Amino acid sequence: MSQGTNGPATLPTLGDLAWVPATDRLDLLAPPVTQALARWAAHDPQVAEQVAVVEIDPDLADTATLNAAHDLPPVASANCVLVAGRRGGDERIAAAVVRATTRADVNSRVRSLLDVRKASFLPTDRAVAESGMEHGGITPVGLPDGWRVLLDARVATDGEPALIGSGLRRSKLLLPGALLARLPGVELVERLGVPVG
Repeated sequence: MSQGTNGPATLPTLGDLAWVPATDRLDLLAPPVTQALARWAAHDPQVAEQVAVVEIDPDLADTATLNAAHDLPPVASANCVLVAGRRGGDERIAAAVVRATTRADVNSRVRSLLDVRKASFLPTDRAVAESGMEHGGITPVGLPDGWRVLLDARVATDGEPALIGSGLRRSKLLLPGALLARLPGVELVERLGVPVG
């Protein structure tokens, strides 16, 4: 990743992909992502300067496949999973965003944060229909109002970029982890991700 240390911020880059400012290629974003990015950029000028997008082969959208094809470090990827649970008659939905080198602690940490007896992954058909995003491209940017966005604190503090979905399978977003932590509505959570294996 390239990031300026003095003067204006520079667009992040990663691997051999041709990154461009996301605000210049709204055609590469799902409609809810476009709307959320525009609202966010209106309040935070660093969004236009530091959120990048790249077009990819949609067959490479899965994290491991994309990383292998473009020699990207797994630690840069931040996966977003949607989790739901019920409390009484209330359904509670949250996005859990963790590094690809970990997995979201759904059964303990997320369940406790949602204050539900049982938490499970939102079924794919519901996730797609209700988010307005494609399977394999779901991202924390632009999720429906009322859905919590839980971000593993390490994503914000480890100094790595955050490679996330764009809402579409044919593109990816890249931004500093610290900037993602400033996405409106994000809740920073310690130990949200646990080691894989």
